[in-house]
Amino acid sequence: MKAADRLHPDRLFASEPEQRRIARALYEEVAELPIISPHGHCDPRWFAENERFPDPAELLIVPDHYVFRMLYSKGVSLDALGIPRRDGTRESIDPRRVWQIFADHWYLFLGTPTRLWMDYVLVEVLGICEELTPESAPAIYDAIESRLAEPGFRPRALYERFGLEALATTDSASDSLEHHRAIADSGWKGRILPTFRPDAVTDAAKPGFAEEVEKLGAVSGESVDTFDGYLRALHHRRQFFRSMGATATDHGAESPTVLDLGHQEAAALYDKALRKRITPQEAAAFSAHMLFEMARMSVEDGLVMQLHAGSLRDRNRPLFEAYGPNAGADIPQAVSFVHGLKPLLDAFGNEPRFTLILFTLDETTYARELAPLAGHYPSLLLGPPWWFHDSPEGILRYRHTVTETAGFFNTAGFNDDTRAFLSIPARHDLSRRMDCRFLAELVAEHRLTMAEARMLARELSHGLAKRAYRL
Repeated sequence: MKAADRLHPDRLFASEPEQRRIARALYEEVAELPIISPHGHCDPRWFAENERFPDPAELLIVPDHYVFRMLYSKGVSLDALGIPRRDGTRESIDPRRVWQIFADHWYLFLGTPTRLWMDYVLVEVLGICEELTPESAPAIYDAIESRLAEPGFRPRALYERFGLEALATTDSASDSLEHHRAIADSGWKGRILPTFRPDAVTDAAKPGFAEEVEKLGAVSGESVDTFDGYLRALHHRRQFFRSMGATATDHGAESPTVLDLGHQEAAALYDKALRKRITPQEAAAFSAHMLFEMARMSVEDGLVMQLHAGSLRDRNRPLFEAYGPNAGADIPQAVSFVHGLKPLLDAFGNEPRFTLILFTLDETTYARELAPLAGHYPSLLLGPPWWFHDSPEGILRYRHTVTETAGFFNTAGFNDDTRAFLSIPARHDLSRRMDCRFLAELVAEHRLTMAEARMLARELSHGLAKRAYRL
């Protein structure tokens, strides 16, 4: 079987003929809609410099934790894949060898969304129709290398080819945003937006918190010796991000617990954190309070607040110590939004100027907590299935679980949340197909008219995300 043969035009649609026919008709109306990518981790340097991408291994394997996580689970060392270590060093590995290892283990990805995304990238983006096998790997590597040398595979050309309308990066609070400025100054019309990600300076439990706060003070021009100065520095940076086109902030937390400690108690904990005398329990309380402060600032400046909760980060401690964060060892855990968000929602849940988009890895909260919350509070929207659940089954579970209570218009559409730039159209295509499959089921059961389903397909593919992120 050639790789192209797996990209059947009806892939992912229901096997029941009538539902498949309806899904196909809906999909045809949204397949070519522009892509809104409002949350992700692509490097703005790509678009500022517009240089050719590196070799196939560096582009498709090294930055993609979905890929190397699976390989690691079956005994492939991260050193063998050329994954950078925490200190910035890495093994000198022939990228052809990394690609061969990937091809030798290609069978591991059967049945996974990674396989679906990579098939799409190979066929639709790179034009590789030959099946990837251990034997074909060298020839496919050469073919990809040849493609990457063409002007049409530079970052800006691919942005335009993918039909991207806007793409948001994720940037630390002290980032200079020099690449975003270079993009703006270049005259190129692509819309690459920064997103304010302050975790390094709001999570007091993170290693290097005091040092990161010092950087925040330096770049903002504010003294951060006091809690008041620290808050002014954060406000200053948010305003700078807004001036550079940002429409959103992003916050990662193990738990969605928010606390309103009051100014005096928060200032005392901040002082302890700077002096590195804060306990783990105090650090957690301070970080929970800073989520409250970030919500308050969002009410003031209009930046949409995203909260990703339910991931126990860096669960494999030896791996984290060797390779740092984002090494594929983050694990879902149970959380409580009803109790955790109460102080925030008491203060801001009814505020018309505030938007909070919630993401979780704890699927058990969808029907029990998230859908009822979003179906009531005007400030809340549900983000799409995230990370481990960004899959055909995860998307269907999400739609079946939340729609009955939250409806469609209390959700925020789709975002791809990826570092793998070439997979963006693959991920949006998968999401659009699964949403059309779900809508087709409702049409076939006479719960929606075809006209209503067409409208919803367009909203789920494009409109909801554009409005949710104020784009």
